[in-house]
Amino acid sequence: MPLTESQLIGTPDNPVPPNAKVFAIRTADGRSLRAASFAPPRGAIGTVALFQGRAEFIEKYFETINDLLARDLHVVTLDWRGQGGSERDLSDPRKGHVDDFALYQRDLDAFITDVLALECPSPWHALAHSMGGAILLDRVHSARSPFDRVIVAAPMVDFEGLRFPIGARAIADTLDMFGLGAMYVPGGGPKSLEELPFEGNRLTSDPARFSRNADVVRAAPHLAIGDPTVGWVNAAFRLMKQFAAPEYARAVRSPVMAFLCGRDRIVSSRAIERFAQRLPVASLIEVPGARHELLMERDELREQFWAAFDAFVPGEAVNRA
Repeated sequence: MPLTESQLIGTPDNPVPPNAKVFAIRTADGRSLRAASFAPPRGAIGTVALFQGRAEFIEKYFETINDLLARDLHVVTLDWRGQGGSERDLSDPRKGHVDDFALYQRDLDAFITDVLALECPSPWHALAHSMGGAILLDRVHSARSPFDRVIVAAPMVDFEGLRFPIGARAIADTLDMFGLGAMYVPGGGPKSLEELPFEGNRLTSDPARFSRNADVVRAAPHLAIGDPTVGWVNAAFRLMKQFAAPEYARAVRSPVMAFLCGRDRIVSSRAIERFAQRLPVASLIEVPGARHELLMERDELREQFWAAFDAFVPGEAVNRA
């Protein structure tokens, strides 16, 4: 169901991209999701479906959407269930929660049927970050992907920095089994981006983009969520266990370009490297100096991403007269 552009929140440093349409779509299990479509002014040579990471929202990607529109690519995107402008699973709106990552595939089903298939010129490509990358790779593995080419930036193949990964998995599973899946992870809480300092952050080394994203949350606090729940973490562990199996990646047939960030302290770059090496048709690019959010990084780091993107996605037309 089309909504109005006012359903997107612009700020002075982060205005809504042109030709925006917003949709309320409903999943097979009844969840209401916010999705959006952006048409390039000169006509599209294809479409990129943009999939965000955990705790993110459409507004955070306005700059990336404009970059894609400048390439004459139509852009469609959504807020995953439990975050952004989409319906929450729990009464506490700061808890982004799922019991199973398979539920995100229902979000994708609704998005493909109600937005991508109705709005978008082919060919269709997908660009995903972190958790969105994990969801997209799971989709591609299932052989139900409609995308010609897949780009994943810092995909959540495994977590970085777990001192005792087996123990962490066991604790999450035990807490979940005893009915505590809806609580924040131990030590976690409702704090979100606008309450965190730039110094020491693990997301980006660009203070301007960090501040810009925090300002969006200050303008629209309902978009934000805090730390993950036990149930979300346990569900993530189950999916990442599948990624670790060598035959999982070998079953993927879509061409994949994967990026790992040289200073990532959220997802494991080594796990991404192992996974990408097992993919039948893939390229792997490391961006030294980048923290977890490559698309929110400094210009010189983002430029490395876009150079590779333009070489990978056919029909790039930045310099078209």
